[in-house]
Amino acid sequence: MRVRAAALAVGITIAGASAWAAEPTKGGADLARGEKIAAEVCAACHGPDGNSPLPENPKLAAQVAAYTAKQLADFKADKTRKSPIMSPMATPLSEADMKAVAAHYAAQKPRVGEAHDKATVSMGEKLYRGGNAATGVPACSGCHGPAGAGVPAQYPRLSGQHAQYTTAQLRAFRSDERSNDPNQIMRQIAARMSDREIAAVADYIAGLH
Repeated sequence: MRVRAAALAVGITIAGASAWAAEPTKGGADLARGEKIAAEVCAACHGPDGNSPLPENPKLAAQVAAYTAKQLADFKADKTRKSPIMSPMATPLSEADMKAVAAHYAAQKPRVGEAHDKATVSMGEKLYRGGNAATGVPACSGCHGPAGAGVPAQYPRLSGQHAQYTTAQLRAFRSDERSNDPNQIMRQIAARMSDREIAAVADYIAGLH
């Protein structure tokens, strides 16, 4: 249902990331370099064009470049956003590398996703557009936009994101496993959400465009 707005691979990609470490990008974001890094390091999990075929891995196509670069920096720092997969990938990358690959993915065309659970799509839409006043959950659209396009660099694009990935991130914020949200905004919101609400809004987001 589309919703309109109104381990082997890991080993290969780690090797690719290490190879790039010795060649820092010159100047600003280098799209050609970003494309090469994406192909050699990121494509196995996120796809060469950022349209990840795996529901546990985020789609990066058209994602706000500054947001993607920040996430890579946070993975590299391995403090507020920890991942046994992503931290080793990000560690060899320079700041320029991160900006380059983020810019590459930002320039890619996202594929439209779809919501699958008709029973909860109404709940998901209400949460996304109006929040839950009774529990103090604000509308997602307030920060991520009515079509889920995101706002640089603090609020990421959500439109069409895999429901499984979004669910995992909301739960990580709720449990404080992920803590790289400015002013704890996502942790405070997720703490007020039930599993059913998280699943509903994540499914709705999957079809949002």
